[in-house]
Amino acid sequence: MQQNNTCMLKSMTGFGRAEQTVGDKTYLVEIKALNGKQFELQLKLPPLLKPFEFDIRNTIQDSLVRGSVDCYITIKQNGTSKPVIINTELIKSYYIQLEQLGKELNIDTNNVLSSILRLPEVVSPSNEIINEDDFKEFNKVLISAISELNNHRIEEGKSLEKDLNNRISKIKEQEEAIIVFEPNRKVRIKEEINKLLANNVGKENIDNNRMEQELIYYMEKIDIHEEQIRLRQHCEYFSDIIQNDSVSKGKKLSFLLQEIGREINTTGSKAYDVDIQKCVVVMKDELEKAKEQILNVL
Repeated sequence: MQQNNTCMLKSMTGFGRAEQTVGDKTYLVEIKALNGKQFELQLKLPPLLKPFEFDIRNTIQDSLVRGSVDCYITIKQNGTSKPVIINTELIKSYYIQLEQLGKELNIDTNNVLSSILRLPEVVSPSNEIINEDDFKEFNKVLISAISELNNHRIEEGKSLEKDLNNRISKIKEQEEAIIVFEPNRKVRIKEEINKLLANNVGKENIDNNRMEQELIYYMEKIDIHEEQIRLRQHCEYFSDIIQNDSVSKGKKLSFLLQEIGREINTTGSKAYDVDIQKCVVVMKDELEKAKEQILNVL
């Protein structure tokens, strides 16, 4: 049961609670979700609902999609006696043994029945289950609790969306700054290489043709133009994914952050420039903060 929400991003964290009395039964559902790589559900429900466990699990998974989920369901029966089963054979066995022990110890066993009734498995609830109509009423309560949890996810998602957009914007700002620094970087590197060769080999001993070829080869190796193009594309695609209507985006966004990180690292390793390295440090800091936040995104 997928829910369509206008929120562009949803958190995996949330809590929902719903309670309603229908006829002689009060249904209570409490459900909470935390971040998780897959969908994991811990479900506690009363025996009355055991035949419907598969349907309940499917409803929760289809609605919440991903995350570590705990769901607690209770049913209270009002105004009528709860059906129970009394294990008479077990009572007889307990009584015979206690009576024999009483004789050996010379203890009065006339009033032991009340104590026996409190022993394990002597009295247990019957195997009564709710009917289809009752389950439909319960399912409304379950959906109400899930809806409340999803509302929490949406509200928290708004904060996550704002923070992630801010991180990506700062990375793009640094990428734009690198473009400005790039021409001077190449000129400075060429000058430094020429100066180094002149000091160590002698300007008159430099083969200018060979020198030009080597410089072209070297400059191609440290060129970061393609890395900047890919970085810009990844950042734009990241923003596009946030804006689209799909419910679950966390895995895609996490993968994109890895790709963004790869381009940032390559830029840093090729830079050989103080100003560009400063930009790379800022981008890495924003990237790490984004990675922390993305763990909570559905």
